[in-house]
Amino acid sequence: MISNPLRDPRDRRLPRVPEPCALVVFGITGDLARKKLLPAVYDLANRGLLPTNFALLGFARRDWGDEDFAELARDAARKAARTPWREEVWERLAASVRFVQGSFDDDNAFDELAATLGDLEGSHGIGGNAAFYLSIPPAMFPVVLKQMQRTGMADSTPDRWRRVVVEKPFGTDLASSRTLNELVDSVFTAEDVFRIDHYLGKETVQNLMALRFANTLFEPVWNGHHVDSVQITMAEDVGIGGRAQFYEQTGAARDVLQNHLLQLLALTAMEEPVEFSAEEIRTEKLKVLRAVSLPEDLGTFAVRGQYEQGWLAGQRATGYRQEEGVDPHSRTETYAAVRLGVETRRWAGVPFYLRTGKRLPRRVTEIALVFKRAPHLPFADTDTEELGSNQLVIRVQPDEGMTLKFGSKVPGSVMEVRDVAMDFLYGEQFTEASPEAYERLLLDVLLGDATLFPRNHEVEASWAVIDPLEEFWAGTTPQPYRAGEWGPRAADEMLAAEGRRWRRP
Repeated sequence: MISNPLRDPRDRRLPRVPEPCALVVFGITGDLARKKLLPAVYDLANRGLLPTNFALLGFARRDWGDEDFAELARDAARKAARTPWREEVWERLAASVRFVQGSFDDDNAFDELAATLGDLEGSHGIGGNAAFYLSIPPAMFPVVLKQMQRTGMADSTPDRWRRVVVEKPFGTDLASSRTLNELVDSVFTAEDVFRIDHYLGKETVQNLMALRFANTLFEPVWNGHHVDSVQITMAEDVGIGGRAQFYEQTGAARDVLQNHLLQLLALTAMEEPVEFSAEEIRTEKLKVLRAVSLPEDLGTFAVRGQYEQGWLAGQRATGYRQEEGVDPHSRTETYAAVRLGVETRRWAGVPFYLRTGKRLPRRVTEIALVFKRAPHLPFADTDTEELGSNQLVIRVQPDEGMTLKFGSKVPGSVMEVRDVAMDFLYGEQFTEASPEAYERLLLDVLLGDATLFPRNHEVEASWAVIDPLEEFWAGTTPQPYRAGEWGPRAADEMLAAEGRRWRRP
């Protein structure tokens, strides 16, 4: 076969566009589909990144026709689209929108879905390629997967691919995650399963690898010889919203710590991959996750909390137990913090402090490397009273960028050294706005690029860290903190026990 010299994959002027295909979304009427997936599909189409032969299929219980569904999809896309709205782009998409009504245990509905997919091969030239997005509660995964197996929709062949996208949480513990992984991998081949962690689709997270491996400036100090500690924070200022049923069964550790924060830890602590490919990156991340160690004194170094009534941004915020649908005596945590170790030569002895919580003062996700103090300062003590530790902070959201904090002399006639900061902001440096995480991840699924998707071994290694924590916390009551505070007092005491303190984002 003769390759086209005008389509060299290394040419960055050429956008990566998938083959003709369909995207099938189960649970198309849910919040995730309306707020993230449908706008992402429109934005990809608007940027010219979807194939000409593309179809969107929705599956849900609602009794709608194709036109009703197209109208809902249009409203959702227009409301949350990142790129400017162009009616002609949507009209092209709307011509390829289909809806199938039914419940997940309805054989006839799945037979109709399979038939609709088959019809689109002829009418829209999708070539039999399809990605299935399970935007549904994890408890429904087995039913849907077995229906897809029964109808043959999950079967890839030499002339067509079939892929599945699975949303977190991947199980509720190690045993259930293994059961779910075995089921998914038995219906689809392991290479066709995309476990989505939307944090890995964020530009700043991907920039972490560029920062480390494309520069000689940072990597020499990216180790325990120079780094005193690492703090990874994911703070949310909102409460649980309408997710009481999900949150009561899950809690902060299972919802965020097990996936988002451990993935950020793995990317921060991993060694340089042999090449920038999905397999090599996963290999290095897995080594880190398997090297994670829990502290012996979990009573001091593993803290969970639950928000009480307080004030946030000038508004009174209700306590977690007063939220609609929450047990008045609930022991579910809305805050979790833990000190972890990474038992490798690079990171031995360096504590990794992870924390996540709801109803905290502001929404922010960041990775902060706190460097060791200089072993000797030739200045008088009074000259450096306001000098702290050097810090490199990677801000994942909302103000994507980086901050480097270091000491500098204050202008004047005396030697006074205090902290200053150098900032890099994506929004100021680059003219093109960063794509939404779901844009990048949906495109990667359709292209078959698994670089940003955890495999089952990573998921199971993460649960091996979280399960002992959940076992230790079982039967205990979370420590209270007021809405608008940075978590319970015990979280501050956890760092103070080792002479450290949390960084204020």
